[in-house]
Amino acid sequence: MCPSTTATVASRNGIFAPRSDFSLVFPPAPGWVRTAREAVRTALAAAQREELADTALLLTSEVVTNAVNACLGSGCSAPVSVSVGWMSGGALLVLVYDDAPGGPAQCGQWVPPEAERGRGLFLVRTQAVDWGVCGNRPGQGKAVWFRLVG
Repeated sequence: MCPSTTATVASRNGIFAPRSDFSLVFPPAPGWVRTAREAVRTALAAAQREELADTALLLTSEVVTNAVNACLGSGCSAPVSVSVGWMSGGALLVLVYDDAPGGPAQCGQWVPPEAERGRGLFLVRTQAVDWGVCGNRPGQGKAVWFRLVG
């Protein structure tokens, strides 16, 4: 089960109840990665949580780029969505959903320095407090989510 930004959810680290701040839905096009990143930056500034900015913006860029590339590579035209919420204890939850079939190609594994691709989920795995890949909607898509604390 995917974490939700609108209901109480379970995590391997316990139970938490996030509060939804916003969702952004957009076509699977590379230009939207910057928009998603800037929306997260705005949410962090509004919450006065700029200490999370560097990591949150990097991981948002990586996960949204993966979602857009997965859709473009599989020919899906369904929108990508980003949901951001604050959880109890002040943790930030970012959930990115795409409708492309299959899971991520690299599931957080180490990537050689000379590789041109494949670092996104490695960065998520090493920088986030908690993260995962799950199916949350009907159909073949998946969501990648991560949680950060200050």
